[in-house]
Amino acid sequence: MSLPETEKLDVLVVAPHPDDAELGLAGTILSMVAEGRRVGILELTNGEPTPLGTPEIRKRETDEATRRLGIAWRGNLGLTNRSLEATLENRRKLAEVFRKIKPTLIFAPYWEDAHPDHTAATKLVEEARFWAKMGKSDMAGTPFHPARILYYFSIHLRIVERPSLLMDISQFTRQKREVLEAYRSQIVDNQPAGVPGVIDRVLDRNRYWGIMAGVESAEPFASREPVGLKSLRDMTL
Repeated sequence: MSLPETEKLDVLVVAPHPDDAELGLAGTILSMVAEGRRVGILELTNGEPTPLGTPEIRKRETDEATRRLGIAWRGNLGLTNRSLEATLENRRKLAEVFRKIKPTLIFAPYWEDAHPDHTAATKLVEEARFWAKMGKSDMAGTPFHPARILYYFSIHLRIVERPSLLMDISQFTRQKREVLEAYRSQIVDNQPAGVPGVIDRVLDRNRYWGIMAGVESAEPFASREPVGLKSLRDMTL
């Protein structure tokens, strides 16, 4: 895995599998890119095997989604799909990424989920964030502590999200659909006829949260720590 050599990233999205980041926050990623922020995505696994995919298909789809997002960097940590664990070895690997690219903001999967890879990823991100700041260590990179983790929803539970904040993505809903459509093998070609598919359900939820925020469409995020505002003008309602 090659890392950015010359510039750190402002934001890093950590995803258990390809497409998790886009399902949870493609609109927010597009918004941050439009603002000029350097955004990266790090998958922990390649997401294979799946019933309709192959490593080659998944890579082509991920490359196309990356192009549509316009992000600065994307990498894969090369851990094992379906067997992801927050081991000491994996914690070290992820902490070294944090120390090298120094993202101020990290997005991680929401901590409650039915998918073991997703909950393992959350634990791994939190522990690697702590490890990344340690001095007197033989880990690659220099000590660094990412300022904040926000948690996005790409979950396998039939629950209503419990967000701490909502991000207005009204200007980016069409582009979000286009990004998601890059993952044809997983969320386009295999959808049953006569019922809303994955993409429509995701965008419907975004519209629901938009109503809650007083905008057309919004993505929900949770935080374990308080979120500060410089001005109440940042609130839409």
